[in-house]
Amino acid sequence: MAADRHHRGRLLRGGPAWRRCLPHVRREQWQARGGRHGHSQPHRFAHHHAHGVAHAEPATHCSYTPSGTPARKVGVPPVKPAFRASKYQATIKTNRGPIVVDLLNHQATCTVNSFIYLAVTKYFNATPCHRLTTSGIYVLQCGDPTGTGRGGPGYKFADENLAGAKYTAGTVAMANSGPGTNGSQFFLVYRNSTLPASYTPFGEIVGGLGIIQNVARAGTDNSNGNGDGHPKQKVTIERVTITKA
Repeated sequence: MAADRHHRGRLLRGGPAWRRCLPHVRREQWQARGGRHGHSQPHRFAHHHAHGVAHAEPATHCSYTPSGTPARKVGVPPVKPAFRASKYQATIKTNRGPIVVDLLNHQATCTVNSFIYLAVTKYFNATPCHRLTTSGIYVLQCGDPTGTGRGGPGYKFADENLAGAKYTAGTVAMANSGPGTNGSQFFLVYRNSTLPASYTPFGEIVGGLGIIQNVARAGTDNSNGNGDGHPKQKVTIERVTITKA
């Protein structure tokens, strides 16, 4: 994450504690884009037409390399993607209500493979969404069991689906601390945001976007600067379930 410190436009994963996953924008906009470590910065997400290749062939092999100490020991996803169907849907059950996401398996196969693996191994269970930005970029960042913005699964993997990536409302993308540093942290875009195509978009919200927008309206505690901090209305992921669409 620290590596992303000087790269504007990224949602860092490892910044000052929990800030890691957010994209850096201008310092004035939200204080050095999300923190020293930058919580995993948001990469990209959106519909296939917004993320790049509309009919990409799914990857047949993925590489997950060791990175840091896992926040929860759940192992590593299979290098041969186990989830090969064209469509999967994730239901993120939160204390505020369910958020339903269509996963872009063909465009971001290794990312979706990792996300589903972490979901089925209960890595995301009882974890807070630790960061909310309400200025410059508009995202809610989740995926760190420690709630600090520094936690990850103990492995990292390459970026995907970046060509033409857009971060419109409803996009779900990976946060990172630089190229090829994806882990478990991801962000949910609740309002069109201008970010560089540096965050792997791997899903699209098809239900529950209003839940995040209501949380955003309640504001942030500004612990990372104006418009950047913990959400005042706490959001906790109770569990993530996966179904074949």
